[in-house]
Amino acid sequence: MKNLVIVESPAKAKTISKFLGKDYKVMASMGHVRDLPKSKLGFDPENNFEPKYLISTDKKKVISDLKKEITKDTTIYLAADEDREGEAIAWHLIPALKIEKNPIKRIVFHEITKGAILEAINNPREVDQHLVDAQQARRILDRAVGYELSPLLWKKVRYGLSAGRVQSVAVKIIVDRENEIREFVPEEFWKIKADFINPELKSELAKIDGKAKKVKNEQEAKEIETSINQGKFELFDIEEKESNRNPAAPFTTSTLQQEASRKLGLSVRQTMVIAQQLYEGNVGNIPNHTGGLITYMRTDSLNLSKVATSAAKEVIENEYGKEYALAKPRVYRSKAKGAQEAHEAIRPVNMALKPSDIKSYVEPAQFKLYSLIWKRTLATQMAPAKIANTTYKISAGKDKEYEFQSKGQRIIFPGFMKAYTEGSDNPEAVLDSSEKILPTIKVGTVLDLEKLDLEQNFTKPPARYTEASLVKKLESEGIGRPSTYAPTISTIQQREYVTKTEDKKLAPTPTGEIVNSFLVDHFPHIVDLGFTAKVEEDFDEIAEGKIAWQQVMQHFYGDFKKTINEKEESVNKEDYLQIREIGTDPKSGKPISARVGRFGPFVQIGTKDDEEKPQFVAIPDHLNMDTITLDEALFLFTLPRVVGQTQEGEDIKANIGRFGPYLQVKTKFYSLKQDDPYTIEFPRALEVIKEIDEAKAKALIKEFPEEKIQVLIGQYGPYIKQGRKNFKIPKSVEAEDLTLEQTLEIIAKDPKSKTAAKKTAAKKTAAKKTTTKRTTRKKSTAKTTTKK
Repeated sequence: MKNLVIVESPAKAKTISKFLGKDYKVMASMGHVRDLPKSKLGFDPENNFEPKYLISTDKKKVISDLKKEITKDTTIYLAADEDREGEAIAWHLIPALKIEKNPIKRIVFHEITKGAILEAINNPREVDQHLVDAQQARRILDRAVGYELSPLLWKKVRYGLSAGRVQSVAVKIIVDRENEIREFVPEEFWKIKADFINPELKSELAKIDGKAKKVKNEQEAKEIETSINQGKFELFDIEEKESNRNPAAPFTTSTLQQEASRKLGLSVRQTMVIAQQLYEGNVGNIPNHTGGLITYMRTDSLNLSKVATSAAKEVIENEYGKEYALAKPRVYRSKAKGAQEAHEAIRPVNMALKPSDIKSYVEPAQFKLYSLIWKRTLATQMAPAKIANTTYKISAGKDKEYEFQSKGQRIIFPGFMKAYTEGSDNPEAVLDSSEKILPTIKVGTVLDLEKLDLEQNFTKPPARYTEASLVKKLESEGIGRPSTYAPTISTIQQREYVTKTEDKKLAPTPTGEIVNSFLVDHFPHIVDLGFTAKVEEDFDEIAEGKIAWQQVMQHFYGDFKKTINEKEESVNKEDYLQIREIGTDPKSGKPISARVGRFGPFVQIGTKDDEEKPQFVAIPDHLNMDTITLDEALFLFTLPRVVGQTQEGEDIKANIGRFGPYLQVKTKFYSLKQDDPYTIEFPRALEVIKEIDEAKAKALIKEFPEEKIQVLIGQYGPYIKQGRKNFKIPKSVEAEDLTLEQTLEIIAKDPKSKTAAKKTAAKKTAAKKTTTKRTTRKKSTAKTTTKK
């Protein structure tokens, strides 16, 4: 092949291949092809932090397939994404494919359209080593933290834990907020509201003696009520102000994630997956459109190109009228730390392509996200909204010492609000775009009171973070970059350091809290927001060529490694056992404690030093190990409980195990998905058992009881089940016709089975023996020849 274009994903390859002629082949690298080895540190601190990259096991076939298309005359276009990660992917491909002597051209584009691709092909550049080095610094520094800190956590806290540079800071932010909530002491305050009649009007006490003051308690509220009853309500002033409201800036990665969460209910990860599909053109066949639908979705720039603003103006004039358009384009400047202004904001590649034009050809989630981006981009280039704000000021009280206020809002000209208004993270906030018209009343009018409400309130603790508000916090602190927000938030949930509550808020798990405590106590700089932001600034300076990446590593690694070695000796594991004494068991007199184990929090009666083995039970999700009471803990030990008996006289027991709540009848187990094992009644237990038995009967194709083997039909077709292990059935085999011998053979050949493992080991041993014999024979022959 004369020209080989290498992109990151197959979807992108498919789209770009439509724009290039027969002389070009477009293939995908499937992301990074080389990385640091998993089982080693991966770099040499004694040799200027020299990394030791290996081709990833799952990318060996990709490399092999790419090599087949390359000859010494092939021109290779490295077309990975236009960011540091993409630059590193392109750089790694050169040694992995051994193409150092080939003509190599690095091409970049921020949208996948024919014009953008052809322009990139015609304007190649060199691989930017500074960007590569910035990515290398991030990867190696993160490896240092993870590789050195995780084993220390295993020794001093619990096996299987891990630490990450940015992830640990994100966990700390969530833990700090949880501590604020726990320590929060509500303060009482009272609202005093007056409803009037003829005309209807609602108002609220705003000032006392001309100043904004809180009404602290019921006594104060009653005193105000007494004074009000001795006076009258009179409208003494009408304040009217006109104001202009400007639209929010175009989307960056961060603001898109936040708004998609607020308006569409998408997680940060879901937003990025859908945005990637829109960017790559991984959608249906849209008439008169080929390629991607939006520009590159990992950006912190607020820039819009002249082409985009001109196209937006044309659409605005056609859709809404000339009065909604701007004479000059509106320009935004980013306030985000380390923003890369050379890129563009996220916008549609073709403003003329309305959401309604694509609705029938794309997935519902793709349509919703595209609509959000299209409307937001359009709004940025629309005229400001003109709002008339009116405040009625009403005097009250014996000496007119109280001022009540009624506020109204009228939209004089909707401007950008015709297309789009930004969402809010505050569920109690009334949408600013809504109108509230006040009745027409003249100054001096005495108002007829319908009712006076004295309303007790308490201040509320700060809210837990959502995924979106956490992204906002990370960005505002300069922690992470557009490409890191989604993986960071996914990782802390996957590691079970953070959990998502029913209302989609992020709360730390007991494990997350203990890991955070350990890091705060012994590695405060690792979880320090300022330090983490400073490291990001160092990466930016590397990307700009101002400092060498090894310099950043030298500054960090020496002290970090020294601290690791010190903590190996000085930290006492007993300090991080996560044990909370609750009280004493009234029956046995043994201590009851809440603890965190391998499978989460649990309550234990007794200790390991007792003659009898301690009793323990898992703490359900609705209880917290930090707040569980003695009565609640004792109630947990009522499990296992006998709910009733089957017709055969067998006990039906309810319990909680490693995999959650369940019912048990002899050796059969029935998972409880919706029912509480503590409260489930006998009739309901029989229903659950019947439902699960019937479902299992429908799924059962064949059974070989003597071998404890079942042939079942599952979500993805027939399979074999033996104990807790499942085995695939070859497509060439009919599940209904399987004999016991055939079933055992399939199990034996499966890599998961011990039999297969033993056979593989035996084959390897035999192969080694054969090789040894051949080597011995060769040596023997050589000796004989020498003697002759």
